Amino acid sequence: MLTFRCKIPRTTHRPLSHHLTTTTTTTTSPPPPQDAIAVLVLTTDPKTLTTTLEAHPVQWTPELVTGVFKRLWNHGPKALQFFDALDYHRAYAHSASAFDHAVDIAARLRRYHTVWALLARMRARRLGPTPKTFAIVAERYAAAGKPDRAVRIFLSMHHHGCSQDLKSFNTILDVLCKSKRVEKAYSLLKVFRGRFRADTISYNIIANGFCLINRTPRALEVLREMVERGLEPSLTTYNILLKGFFRTGQIKEGWDFFLQMKRRKCEIDVVTYTTVVHGFGVAGEVKRARKVFDEMIGMGVLPSVATYNALIQVLCKKDSVENAIVVFEEMLRKGYVPNSTTYNVVIRGLCHAGNMDEAMEYISRMKDDKCEPNVQTYNLLIRYHCDAGEIDKALEVFEKMGSGECLPNLDTYNVLISSMFVRKKSDDLLVAGKLLIEMVDRGFLPRKFTFNRVLNGLLLTGNQGFAKEILRLQSKCGRLPSQFRL
Repeated sequence: MLTFRCKIPRTTHRPLSHHLTTTTTTTTSPPPPQDAIAVLVLTTDPKTLTTTLEAHPVQWTPELVTGVFKRLWNHGPKALQFFDALDYHRAYAHSASAFDHAVDIAARLRRYHTVWALLARMRARRLGPTPKTFAIVAERYAAAGKPDRAVRIFLSMHHHGCSQDLKSFNTILDVLCKSKRVEKAYSLLKVFRGRFRADTISYNIIANGFCLINRTPRALEVLREMVERGLEPSLTTYNILLKGFFRTGQIKEGWDFFLQMKRRKCEIDVVTYTTVVHGFGVAGEVKRARKVFDEMIGMGVLPSVATYNALIQVLCKKDSVENAIVVFEEMLRKGYVPNSTTYNVVIRGLCHAGNMDEAMEYISRMKDDKCEPNVQTYNLLIRYHCDAGEIDKALEVFEKMGSGECLPNLDTYNVLISSMFVRKKSDDLLVAGKLLIEMVDRGFLPRKFTFNRVLNGLLLTGNQGFAKEILRLQSKCGRLPSQFRL
């Protein structure tokens, strides 16, 4: 039996940063410097980029460079060109943070030689590499299906002047769990828990990992082991289990666990209530979700923006967007400031209900609230334009994204490429091929299915020449089918 004595964890929120230009704007203001520089990088020949940045009339700071990286995040090759070009600037030297951004992008592009060259440069300049740097590299290797390499990177940190400690140990456990390599993480915990003095956080990470792959009974076993080793569960521990029950659709077990927490006088927090609200909502039990939300307020636990987001999402999916908007307006009246997720949930609900004009109004409200639309906002519009058969409007939104303020991501390209097969027009298949080439140029790796679909479409519409170009690109990306003849 687990002992219910809990501590309330702190929660932090990080703002998102993207801009959307709408036709309703009545005044024109100059773009932020990071937007202007991002456009400059996107449109300048790499050979002359160093000179162009040297001549650019701006005060270079680590914050500005980070802002440019965020704008260029979905165009990895251009982001690395920017980093290299600015590295030659006479009046600016890259910070450790800028190196971490470059390492992250290079690893995402699977340019591993570049990653290790950057780490060597960091060490030569005495900027690191830090535990954060190694966490970034390990996470990218794990995401690329190389968990053993991720573990070796952690074990070799000290060879690069960076010592291992409990925090870095917990980080590698978290990296493995989030990449669904929970058994490997658990094995690592059992081998090194004595050396690093594994704590409650270590076990929470493993338990959460098992919950992420819908193995709640294994999570319970891990937590019993934790108690047997003399470690005290925290409120986070119980919230992990609670979320695990609801994630796997074990609504009765989740509710019983919640009631047990209350009986044991566990100091339930906003995360607990949000988990229950969302869990009931996903299961379609909207009335129970709303009842728990109201009980929460009655118990003196103030909802967070995340709680409102969960309730609004539930209402959009399982009830009606009209009722979701009522809660949205209630949230505003109580002084809460909605974030990008809040708006995106409402916009998705309106789009799903076919109210595209009203959805556009909420995008305008988003800007008025100084809540910048992000790539998910754009993707919602593109997806619903495509679903409505308005391919041309979807392409118009896509063109706006290319301005440098909010570059398209992998999902954007996948949605658009899929939509090109709806009308079965030869010109649409050419567009699909061009989109495929562009996404590879920007550092995204399409699935073999996407390559094959475009390739077959081009062949069926008589575009053999273009099909050969796509086949060469497919081979270069290592996505070549086992048998194919042109």
